[in-house]
Amino acid sequence: MRWLFAVFCFTFATLSHATATPHLDGASIDKVLVIKSERQLHLLSRGKTLKSYRVSLGKQPAGAKLRQGDQRTPEGLYWIDWRKPSDKFNLSMHISYPNARDLARAEERGVPPGDMIMLHGTPLDEEYPEWFFHSLDWTEGCIALKNADMQEIWQLVRNGTLIEIRP
Repeated sequence: MRWLFAVFCFTFATLSHATATPHLDGASIDKVLVIKSERQLHLLSRGKTLKSYRVSLGKQPAGAKLRQGDQRTPEGLYWIDWRKPSDKFNLSMHISYPNARDLARAEERGVPPGDMIMLHGTPLDEEYPEWFFHSLDWTEGCIALKNADMQEIWQLVRNGTLIEIRP
């Protein structure tokens, strides 16, 4: 009987989370736009920017990601497809890289495209304060934000949201 109650609670919690639509200023976020050259992430609703955040990029920020290990942040259209708390980087949301275009480009070159590109927070590190990470490009190709910003985005952006990453 306990397992039936546990299944019911889990199902209710999952469905209530999935159907809840977070809002910012009365509008739901339908797109995340990252402009790499500006180091900015914008939350959009119907084409209108509702909020912007500063981001850090891969250690080689110029140009699109070409292959695994190139330390570049991808460019193109993707989806936020899943999320998880991260021991190393606070919260993280997965970006659906590589898309079909990225796969074709990597296949042409005979290289692996890479994967596990995330929006994530900043490491909790006693040796280096958060502002240290926030002031430079330091990731392996991910998009990093201050932890407070990542917590806010985690609440406002649903899985399935479009993310566009521009040069």
